[in-house]
Amino acid sequence: MEYIIGCVLVAIITAIISTIVVRKIDKAKFQVFIEQAKAKAKVIEHEAEVSLKDSQLKAKIDCDREFKNARREYDTMLSKIEKKERELNEHLESELRIIKSEKEEIVEKNKKITTIKDGLEKQKKSYELKTQEAIKILENGCGLTVEEAKELMLEKVKEDSRAQISSIFRKKYKIAEANTKNEINNMLSHAVTRYAGEFAAERLINNLPIKDDETKGKIIGKEGRNIKALEMLLGVDVIIDDTPNTITISSFNLYRRAIATKTIEVLLEDGRIQPARIEEVYSKVKTEFDNNIQKEGEDVIHELGIKTMHSELIKLVGRLRYRASYGQNALAHTLEVSHLAGLLASQMGGDAILARRAGLLHDIGKALTHEMPGSHVDLGADICRRYEEPDTVINAIYAHHGHEEPINVESAAVCAADALSAARPGARREVLESFLKRVEEVENISTAKPGVLNAYAINAGREVRVIVKAELVNDDEAVILATEIAKEIEEKVQYPGEIKVNVIRELRALSYAR
Repeated sequence: MEYIIGCVLVAIITAIISTIVVRKIDKAKFQVFIEQAKAKAKVIEHEAEVSLKDSQLKAKIDCDREFKNARREYDTMLSKIEKKERELNEHLESELRIIKSEKEEIVEKNKKITTIKDGLEKQKKSYELKTQEAIKILENGCGLTVEEAKELMLEKVKEDSRAQISSIFRKKYKIAEANTKNEINNMLSHAVTRYAGEFAAERLINNLPIKDDETKGKIIGKEGRNIKALEMLLGVDVIIDDTPNTITISSFNLYRRAIATKTIEVLLEDGRIQPARIEEVYSKVKTEFDNNIQKEGEDVIHELGIKTMHSELIKLVGRLRYRASYGQNALAHTLEVSHLAGLLASQMGGDAILARRAGLLHDIGKALTHEMPGSHVDLGADICRRYEEPDTVINAIYAHHGHEEPINVESAAVCAADALSAARPGARREVLESFLKRVEEVENISTAKPGVLNAYAINAGREVRVIVKAELVNDDEAVILATEIAKEIEEKVQYPGEIKVNVIRELRALSYAR
């Protein structure tokens, strides 16, 4: 037991001693490591100091070298600048010497000029004195003063010149008189051959092609209600006969006939043909035509090269598309006159643009004659004055019908162009014009009656359909109205055969179920 305890104590003491020895050894090693680290640090620090000194030395050497190079370049540039400065100074000195010498020469020349000028003044005075002496001698010799001699000489020159001028004038006048007709014919022929306008012949009918004869049945409608609605609303005569694949639209009014043609075309494309649909399409087409009138006028103004014009005049120009005179389309005639007037004016040395403007507006009153009383000449002149058109335009409006004499080349060109356009073979038809006037009178008589909403002359003027307001005219009054219109037509209008007066009264009641 004691042995075991002794062994344990020995082991414990041995372990403690071993631990102490190991710690001593580790401490000694740690000291060694510290010393080694310090030695390495000193070596690194020494190497760093050596490297720093080497870098400083190298930098100093490089800096010295760059400074020497810069100094050398500076010295070189300075020497060049000094050389240039010396050259410039030498040049300035030479220029100053030249200027000084030239100044001296100018001073000398001025002195000479002054001397010469004084001499000339003396000679001039001497010349004047001698001239006066000579004039006195001549006056004494001929018995005339200078003024009297001048007047006598001028009178003699005038007499000789007048005789010579008269001779030349008579010769030129005879030549001009002999060649005037040829010159005018050549001028007109050149203008006509240079203008190639479109021929627009207006007729009383439009032929509308259709796909098949079944479409005619759709146009007529049940018991003819569709064709009746078309004729009453459009104011035209829709003729459906045995002609295959064709519908004829007849009316003397170009505007109304164009709207009717377009309306029926839209209805045929749509396929729905009934009275309500006819009214809807007609309203849209009429609005579209009214809007296109302004664009039509603007296109004409642009075509003629006219820069500015009042918008109301432009609109009236567009309305001429749907006016006719003696069977000739008013806008086509106006364009023809405008182009020809411009060509004639340019050949005569006038203003071609002003002549075109006057030609365009010379018949502008025809766009108003359907709404306002009076001749188209007075109406056109009034509307042009209102919108401040040039005096040449006003004069051309009056002069082309002989109300005034042309005041310039442009007005005369418009008169000549209007005569050319009207005289062209096939341009006008007197019979058609008289017919148009007759049906217009019939319509005007009908619309002048109280309670009449609209009146349309159809069937080539053999029938007039009068649409009255149902709330103002009853059935009995409609009969009396038809009689009164027929009697007034008999008294005021000359026509062959007979004219049927058809008064239509319609009452529509509308209500909505909601």
